[in-house]
Amino acid sequence: MMVLGLDTSNYTTSAAAFDGVSGKNCSRLLDVKEGELGLRQSDALFSHVKRLPELVSQLFAELPRDEIVAIGASTRPRAVEGSYMPCFLAGESQARNLATVLDVPFYAFSHQQGHIAAACWSSNRMDLLDTPHLAWHLSGGTTELLLVTPGNKNVNAEKIGGTQDISAGQLIDRTGNTLGLRFPSGKEIDRLSRESGCRERFKVKLNGLAFSFSGLENKMHAFYDATHSPADTARYVLNCVCSCIVAVTREALKQYPGFPVVFSGGVASNSQLRESCRDFDAIFSPPEYSTDNAMGIAVLTWLQGV
Repeated sequence: MMVLGLDTSNYTTSAAAFDGVSGKNCSRLLDVKEGELGLRQSDALFSHVKRLPELVSQLFAELPRDEIVAIGASTRPRAVEGSYMPCFLAGESQARNLATVLDVPFYAFSHQQGHIAAACWSSNRMDLLDTPHLAWHLSGGTTELLLVTPGNKNVNAEKIGGTQDISAGQLIDRTGNTLGLRFPSGKEIDRLSRESGCRERFKVKLNGLAFSFSGLENKMHAFYDATHSPADTARYVLNCVCSCIVAVTREALKQYPGFPVVFSGGVASNSQLRESCRDFDAIFSPPEYSTDNAMGIAVLTWLQGV
């Protein structure tokens, strides 16, 4: 038996199959023109519609197609009222059609729920889906600290902290754009930062478990204008982001002592962030399951449908 999961985020088209133990994910970043910071929703939706047949064919090139017992898809960014993004219609519509043709159940999840499930599965911590824990969702569109509680074989996530304006991923991508890097810039910013010994940082002010990164963008521009060093600027931004995430996590653990902390989303693949979080029970997935993928959607589909 096997399930199929589809995820069509604003950055990546992905399809995954899961058999309850192991799985396979096929993903491809959307094409973004040089100098641009993402795509309009209409362009992202069109790209997903074109890409899905190719990725599903790639996924099932060596997998049995007659064992699919359920299909799931991400249908919105977060599992909260009013959360909506047109690009998810591509995966949802194709998943619903396939489920109808194959006469199998269809299950809807949020992109955020998929990220957390992918992080738990790929780090061999599926037990956390049955245990209250904290989770960061750090990506190009989201920087949220979540209280995750089990229920109905799903991820129930309540936002308890995070950014009040731009996300960590947006800040990193805007830094990359300033340095002349291609979008998305996370991997290259990570690489550049390791060439620098810069220890300077701007301390982001916390308001409980909330904070703002918009002022940090201005600090980044000023730092680069003063130093003209791409490597030092990359390191400076990551110093600021990582120290903020660590500080908020420590504050949260005062309220939820002993809770494991799961890190999900593309920014969670950053090497400096991983090194900065060694002082508490931090769970990081392999980098390929930190970035946008359909594996978590497939895992959740299996839990619901089998």
